[in-house]
Amino acid sequence: MFPESVQAFFATQQDLLWICTLFLDLGLTVVMYRLFGKEGLLGCIVLSILLANLQGPKLTMILGFQTTLGVIFYSSIFFATDLMSERYGRAEATKAVLIGFGVSCIIVLMLSVALLFEPSTAPETAAFSRTIQESFENILNFTPRFVFGSLFAYLLAQSFDVWLFHRIKRATNGKHLWLRNNLSTLCSQAFDTLVYSFVVWWGVVELETALQLGLVKYGFKVAIAAIDTPFIYWARSWTRHQAKADETAKQAA
Repeated sequence: MFPESVQAFFATQQDLLWICTLFLDLGLTVVMYRLFGKEGLLGCIVLSILLANLQGPKLTMILGFQTTLGVIFYSSIFFATDLMSERYGRAEATKAVLIGFGVSCIIVLMLSVALLFEPSTAPETAAFSRTIQESFENILNFTPRFVFGSLFAYLLAQSFDVWLFHRIKRATNGKHLWLRNNLSTLCSQAFDTLVYSFVVWWGVVELETALQLGLVKYGFKVAIAAIDTPFIYWARSWTRHQAKADETAKQAA
């Protein structure tokens, strides 16, 4: 998809690629919110779930640490639900979490069904079909432990994130958006990382490796939570401008 010059550049600039991917993901989430409102955020939540599940097993080296590529897209789910909470309230955010959980279940089910189909044996496409089948099996053949572990962690962590976000909002009388955005995300992400590390990785790798992966992953989540703070203020500023415009139009009418 990308020119060879771009691929060659980022092959030696993996840390920069990670930062660019993060900013692109957060920026596009805000743009989707700007263009489509609540529906745009919901679409981003579903899309991030799909990307996180597909790219979650891919391990890479960022800043000298081994981590999963899906951490960016999974963390952006918390950003989108916090923005949903801030703009549309706890009920809508909770609904988005449940829709995301339902979509996750459907994705896993339908991808598992897709693996049941044997590749074409027609002579002219047999080799190509077998290659594609093997690629699908490598990416999509999730173990039950991975499936249920990731779904369980998602549902618990996201539900806790929405609850804590609004608990902090009430305690601060709606002030300090940065506090509820970061604190709710950091607490829920710690919970998510702990569950995911023990349920999914422990037994697949040694306990020490599982804990190391979890700690590194949480470190990246902390960094993402800090980086996404300006983005949520950016999105909220649009909301305030739109509310003022609506009020002005209402008074003029």
